Amino acid sequence: MKILVLNSGSSSIKFQLFEMDTTKSLASGLVEQIGGLDSLAKIKFNDNEDNVVVIEKKVPIENHLIGLEIMNTLLIESKIIKNLNELSAIGHRIVHGGRNLSKPTLVNNEVLSEIERLIPMAPLHNPAHLDGIKVMQQLCPSVAQVVVFDTAFHSTMPKEAYMYAIPYELYEKEGIRKYGFHGTSHHFVAKEAAKFLGKSIDELNAITLHLGNGASMAAVKNGKCIDTSMGFTPLAGLMMGTRSGNLDPAILFFLERKLHLTIDDLRIMLNKESGLKGICGNNDMREVGKMAERGDEKAQLALDMFAYRIKKYLGAYSAVVGKLDCIIFTGGIGENDIKTRVRCCSGLENLGLSIDLVKNNKMATEILSVGSDDSKVKILVIPTNEELEIALQTAEIVR
Repeated sequence: MKILVLNSGSSSIKFQLFEMDTTKSLASGLVEQIGGLDSLAKIKFNDNEDNVVVIEKKVPIENHLIGLEIMNTLLIESKIIKNLNELSAIGHRIVHGGRNLSKPTLVNNEVLSEIERLIPMAPLHNPAHLDGIKVMQQLCPSVAQVVVFDTAFHSTMPKEAYMYAIPYELYEKEGIRKYGFHGTSHHFVAKEAAKFLGKSIDELNAITLHLGNGASMAAVKNGKCIDTSMGFTPLAGLMMGTRSGNLDPAILFFLERKLHLTIDDLRIMLNKESGLKGICGNNDMREVGKMAERGDEKAQLALDMFAYRIKKYLGAYSAVVGKLDCIIFTGGIGENDIKTRVRCCSGLENLGLSIDLVKNNKMATEILSVGSDDSKVKILVIPTNEELEIALQTAEIVR
């Protein structure tokens, strides 16, 4: 069973092809700068002698149809498939499923209409997702299309966790509530942790930390999400690369009155000019770390703020989950930034967390247990694989 996973963005398409009998990745690739002057498509795979091969095409790519046609050409040139009709299914990553799309599902007209209806909630993502689905329906109409939602894992949150204390009719009429994101990643690493600890997923109590340029945390009780840090949009919760995370909403009213900032000004500021970048001018955690080592006080402040907010969520989620089995670091920062993991765990012995500096002194290419021997709660570092999780869920649906 071969399954292609697609993540269609506004100007890019990421793809990965899996052989599901072994869950082996056969190829991965990227089409980028769609609609721009520097369009590029590339694919990476291993040949028969297990050598890594990369094929690139620098050609004008005007739209998603042309981009996906080039992807098809790259897959055929790599001799991994003869044509797209060999695929058992195509799994599409969808950022927002709203209230009604809370589990992986086969694509039909009703599903497409609902994804389209949710565009105001994910204006940068859902239109591109729709383009990807519709183009693949044209290119291989006989292949099953499955949609997997970033919000789905969080659909098990209780009402007291996902409701906002605003007029109730805004929830009823407009669907304003906490949805959460990065759910595919949180779900994948929770399942991997359960296997690593020799538990059923239904027995796992954990806090998952997906830390990258976008960052979120989830409280997992008996294998199900009961709370998460992102909200109605991915702007809420933790301090991120360029996003503010939580702040007093009255700040926006103040800035509108005092500085005459428009709604668009505020949206751009909170999404693209805040977070690490807002504090020290750089949103790359690696560079921020180097700046701090050189004595940059704002960079050090950014690092301290980042870790401090994570600690507060660890305390809060420990309270709602109860007895914890583990906390899990994942994502680009969580898997690779040794010092960030130390900052996030230091001083939390009262929560049963004690990190071992020697065990922690490596980046994760496989599951690492980095807690000290006397840590009551396991501290795990687990490389995420959202594409594989989408492929697994897609396979389950088509089977």
